Amino acid sequence: MNKLSGKKRIQLAILLGSLGLLGPFTIDTYLPSFPTIVKDFHTSASLVQISLTSCLLGLGLGQLIIGPMSDVKGRRQPLLFFIGLYLLASLTCSFAPNIYFLIISRLVQGFAASGGLVISRAIVRDLFSGRELTKFFTMMVLVGNLGPIVAPIVGGAILKFTSWHGVFLALACIGLVLIFTVSLKLEETLPKEKRIPSNLPHIVSNFGSLFKDRTFMGYALTQGFTTAGIFAYVSGIPFVYQNIYGVTPQQFSLLFGVNGLALIIGSQLVGRMADIIPERTFLKIGLAISNLSGALLLIALLLKAPLILVAIPIFFFVSSISMIGTTSFALAIETQGHIAGSASALLGLLPFVLGSISAPLVGIAGAYSGVPMGVVIFCSSFLALLSHFVFVQRASVRNQSPKHTFDIK
Repeated sequence: MNKLSGKKRIQLAILLGSLGLLGPFTIDTYLPSFPTIVKDFHTSASLVQISLTSCLLGLGLGQLIIGPMSDVKGRRQPLLFFIGLYLLASLTCSFAPNIYFLIISRLVQGFAASGGLVISRAIVRDLFSGRELTKFFTMMVLVGNLGPIVAPIVGGAILKFTSWHGVFLALACIGLVLIFTVSLKLEETLPKEKRIPSNLPHIVSNFGSLFKDRTFMGYALTQGFTTAGIFAYVSGIPFVYQNIYGVTPQQFSLLFGVNGLALIIGSQLVGRMADIIPERTFLKIGLAISNLSGALLLIALLLKAPLILVAIPIFFFVSSISMIGTTSFALAIETQGHIAGSASALLGLLPFVLGSISAPLVGIAGAYSGVPMGVVIFCSSFLALLSHFVFVQRASVRNQSPKHTFDIK
């Protein structure tokens, strides 16, 4: 399969990348709708942000369940099932009669969307190996990074012609297109003889060993807290830009899309400079940028500075996320080859769990204050730095320290 022709390889990358895009599209497309959802349901900003939290929980928990399921049942049938569930959940979101129904529907929608994330990556592992695997994953990451850029722009464009209900109808249409495309274009990639039996005690044992590994957990928490900061940004920025600075949904979408470019810049910088700058150094640079930009953002929000002085530190904060995420994931997984599946699942779960906690915190002061968002972003960046220092840096110094013996005379 490594010798897949160039044309078919591109087509497969687009299809699998589109499945991976279900995550960012499910998160980002409805962000410009936050203020109008608050008004339509006569509810609070925090409750609307909890609809994002429930989606993040679904995306995180789904990875733990759907990934092992696809190893047992194969890739194609579970993928079709969860895309179908995604279509139904999107329709349910569109016709939600109240905010609580929307929160539950978003949980199911996020859970179903995680099927696209997990199974698309599993399919790549089925089809490619060695350097070809790395090259193909790079293509998928490039497609995936387009999500945060395109999704809010699409959401803003939809709101120009219809209400937030239309955003979820559009997501249902995406699910419908993916069902037909997968049915027609994607064959089963995991034959029955390569499938594994379900073994829950063994999976639990693997997770236990990971939690006891200080270095692994240091990298995992570094990535997790950093991602919690980005989810606080995603949850709070619609209110900051639209309610405080008065930008339109379309202008918001463009500003949000520019920050999506920061994700691509950060990841491409790591990829191109990897032979010159070690991953550990890049991680430290990313953490420094994250903390500095987080501090400047908090100061700007406290002083109610002009929009440009808020937008610039946000851009650098987002660019640091891809630096930290790329390097911390690689460093965490490199020593876990024997349990790479469990390690990947935990690395995928922690960011969504921590993000689900940080997202609703940005709304505790109401829809017209950006200070909580600044506080959460700065605290998340600092906790990521602290996790790296306590669990990774100190362990590295301790392991490298020479053992001295003293003779008492």
